[in-house]
Amino acid sequence: MKLIVGTRGSKLAVTQTKIVVDAIKSNFENIDVDIKIISTKGDRILDKSLDKIGDKGIFTQEIERQLIEGEIDFAIHSLKDMPSELGEGLVLTKTIQREDPRDLLILNSKFKKIDDPIKWLKENDGMRIGTGSKRRSAQLLNINPNLKIDLIRGNIDTRLEKMEKESYDAIVLAAAGVNRLKMDWINSYVLDEGSMIPAVGQGALAIEIKEGNQELVNIFEAISDDIANVCVEAERTYLATINGGCHMPVGALAQVNEGKLCLKGIYGSEDCKLIISSSLEGPLEDAQRIGRELADKILREFEEKKR
Repeated sequence: MKLIVGTRGSKLAVTQTKIVVDAIKSNFENIDVDIKIISTKGDRILDKSLDKIGDKGIFTQEIERQLIEGEIDFAIHSLKDMPSELGEGLVLTKTIQREDPRDLLILNSKFKKIDDPIKWLKENDGMRIGTGSKRRSAQLLNINPNLKIDLIRGNIDTRLEKMEKESYDAIVLAAAGVNRLKMDWINSYVLDEGSMIPAVGQGALAIEIKEGNQELVNIFEAISDDIANVCVEAERTYLATINGGCHMPVGALAQVNEGKLCLKGIYGSEDCKLIISSSLEGPLEDAQRIGRELADKILREFEEKKR
């Protein structure tokens, strides 16, 4: 059996796709998979923040078009790049084991090692921090309103190069990408979810197929991870309920502890001056309910604070 998978062309996107391809081949010796590189709008426009050029679909639309037209059989995306609503006739299958969902603070090489990234951010007014994310910007300013947050976009290598050449003191990246590319040489520090809630689905991979393709559903079911799927179900339900895209700071992280699902979420104003966070816990089978109820709770608090 021959399959074609579509992906963006960055080193990270290809690495992530190969992780899924290897998992398929390990479980199904009769399946061969070719990788097709597809350029997206989000890859081509790097001088504007995400909220200025469209919603999260900027990283997926061209790939989804080829999926609908049958030029590829399935697509691999970073789940955090997926809109809450997919294109008509497309669905996400179950996902594989998730990488670390948290964010990292990456320091410019001019700085020595530090002990505590949150303490460093709090004590260093005026530091220039690079990110293209409203979610990260709002939470960084919540840590220290005197930080200088500037736009930085591009793949991981591009951002690291810009940090050194364009005098950013630090940048924020997803730990998952750094880990998957084995970039343990960089001066990086985990930003705990107590101070920096990650993007919905961060660290997880989205496997997108045409609706009704039961053969592919069965293949991805065989390589899926139960915990990862419960967590992303809660997070994406939260995102869909709160209706948050690139224009608003929004994030969520679900974790399973002692058999219970705990979901933490944030939501903020477009100017990043108001941010609300809260959490909710419950049984694993109630992932969707927990996502909806936490979103409703945070939205109520947000509206109350705005008055």
